Amino acid sequence: MIKGKTVSRLGDRGILIEFSQDISENTLKTILNFRNRLLESEFEQKVEITNTYNSLLISYPFTIRNFYSEFSKVSSILELTNISKSFKKRVFKIPVCYEAKFAPDLETVARLRKLKKEEIIELHSGSQYLVYFTGFLPGFLYLGGMNKKIATARKETPRKMVERGSVGIAEDQTGIYPQESPGGWQIIGRTPLELFDIKLETPTPFVAGNYVQFFPVSELEYFQIKEEVEHGKYEFQMIEMNG
Repeated sequence: MIKGKTVSRLGDRGILIEFSQDISENTLKTILNFRNRLLESEFEQKVEITNTYNSLLISYPFTIRNFYSEFSKVSSILELTNISKSFKKRVFKIPVCYEAKFAPDLETVARLRKLKKEEIIELHSGSQYLVYFTGFLPGFLYLGGMNKKIATARKETPRKMVERGSVGIAEDQTGIYPQESPGGWQIIGRTPLELFDIKLETPTPFVAGNYVQFFPVSELEYFQIKEEVEHGKYEFQMIEMNG
C-alpha cells in the first residue's frame, strides 16, 4: 500500500494500480495525474496505460522480464508525483434529437420516473457529464453526473440491435452507442455525430477528464447536421475553461 494506492501484478504482462473506491471527479483527477506522469516515464517495453473509475492498468506487449524493477519504478513515481487538481476543462456540446422516431424508450422512462417527456429532456440535457473512460465498444463513453431523477434500470430484454448514435440511460449513467450493437440501455434520443472513426489518426476526440453536454435539436436539424458530418464539414462544438 502506497499512500492509499495498491500496486499489484496482473498476470505476466500487467501492473495494476488501484485507488480510492469512490467514483468522483477528484478521484479521476488523481488517477489522470498519475497516468500523465507514467506516460512521461521510460519502461522496459512500450506500454499502454488505461484507466477505469478507480484504477490504472499498465499493459506490456510481452512478458515483463524484471517485474520487481518495473514495480519499484512505478512505486517511486507514485511516491514522488505531486497531485495537481487544476485541469483545463473541455466541454464538448453534443446535439441530440429526442423525437419519438429516435427515442423509443423516452415515454417509458417518463412513465417510470413519473415525469413528462419534456422534463426528461430538460434534465438530461441540463447537466455536464464527466468522461471517466472509454470502453465496452470502441469510442463508448462512460459518463458520470446524470441527474438521479431520471435514473432508470436497463431493459429487461436487451435489443438485438441499437442504432449507432443512440443516446441511452442505464441506472444512473447515460451514454452514446458509437456503432450498431446489441444493448439493453433505455434509448431516449440519437446524435447525428460520428464519435469513433478508426480510419482517422485520432479515432475519437474524447479522452478521460473531458466533459460532454447534450443539447436538443429538431428532426430537421438532426438531418442537416448528419449531412454536414457525412461531407466532413461538421466541427465539434467545444468550450475550454479552467477546471
